[in-house]
This record gives sequence, C-alpha cells and structure tokens, in this order.
Amino acid sequence: MGKILFAVVAVVVVAGAGWWLWSASSAAAPAAPILLADTTATSTQATSSPQTATITNPQTTMPDATVPAQNITSATLHTSLGDITFTFLPQQAPNTVANFIKLAQSGFYDSTKFHRVIKGFMDQGGDPLTKDDSKVAQWGTGGPGYKFADEIGPTNNNRAGAVAMANSGPNTAGSQFFINAVDNPNLNQGYTVFGQVTSGMDTVTKINNTPVDSADRPLTPVVLKSITLQ
Repeated sequence: MGKILFAVVAVVVVAGAGWWLWSASSAAAPAAPILLADTTATSTQATSSPQTATITNPQTTMPDATVPAQNITSATLHTSLGDITFTFLPQQAPNTVANFIKLAQSGFYDSTKFHRVIKGFMDQGGDPLTKDDSKVAQWGTGGPGYKFADEIGPTNNNRAGAVAMANSGPNTAGSQFFINAVDNPNLNQGYTVFGQVTSGMDTVTKINNTPVDSADRPLTPVVLKSITLQ
C-alpha cells in the first residue's frame, strides 16, 4: 500500500513540474508579429506590427523609382517636438530610399501627423490623410496610390532609431513609415529598414512618450512640418 501511495505522489509531482515549465515558457515567449488590416486596433493588438490598411486599386510597382542621387545621404524631419535626422541606407534598400526621397521632394509628407504612437515600441507617420482632421477615422489607411516590394536582407535591423516602412503584409510598402523607439528584432523579417537616426533620438523619445487615445493617436497632434534632404 505504501509503495502504491508513493508512486501516485511521484506521478503527481512530475506532472505538476511539467505543467509549471510549460506555463513558464509560454508566459516568457514573445508574441509573434500580427498583421492587422484594421488600423483602429487596440494597443494590446497593435504593439506587434506597424501596419497600414489596404489601398483601393493599388499599382503593383513604384512609378519611376530610381536610385537617389549620391549627394542625398540623409533627411531631417522637422516635427512640432523637434528635429530628427537620419542617414539613408541605399545599399540595403535602394528603392525604398528612392521612394522616400521622391515623396519628400514633392512635399508629400509636409504637414502630416504621427498618427500612431505606441510607448516602448515605435512612432508611425507618413499618411497623407492625417493632414485633414475631418478624416481622422481613416488615418492609417492613406498612401501614395501605389505599393512596392519589400527590401529585406540579412542586414535588415529594426533596432532603436531605425527608420522602416509600415505595411499591411508582404510587398505593400507605400508612404507610411515608423521610427523604432527601442530594439524590435521581431520586426526584422517583415519591415524594410531604410534609414538610421543619427541625431534627434531625444525627439523620437518625446514623441514616443506623448499621451495617446485608445487608438494610439497622440492627444496633442505631433506634426511633421517639413523635411530637409541633405
């Protein structure tokens, strides 16, 4: 009888230990990136992926994309909270760099807002619809009217200060971009990095600390007033 009781207790102890290890490993494992078409998702859902909504009838390639002139190596974002300067990475993402430069030169980004800010994650902007406060329900769905392919190689690194393209899935880049506020290695396989902040990381942090509503929109607008290309 004593041996049977001992065996039962042993089985319970082993099973309990196994359950604890499974629970501990499950709790410690980071959530896999999620792509959401609905950009009004809550912060809990949204922290995994900087996303954009689907553009109606998009072109499949970026029109007139060319490698930018060699004398344009960086950009300074003049925001309502300060300047952010980043260096382009044309060897790593030539088409993405060319697209950003082309849009910046045309004034596309002027007066847009950082419409999605998640503390401890990233600051997202680049949606032309954010120029119009009457379209706030559509913020996060705008773009240039076309989409183009990702440029993700072995050196793609969403570390703190990396500037990358937001998307709604593979090969759906347009105009929306985000600046990583912290290291986000879980984004490396899905989001093209095309620049790295060299000055103004304090401004990135200021934006990231801005109070937001339930849709991650800053309560006080953070405006990208203009961009200077150097």
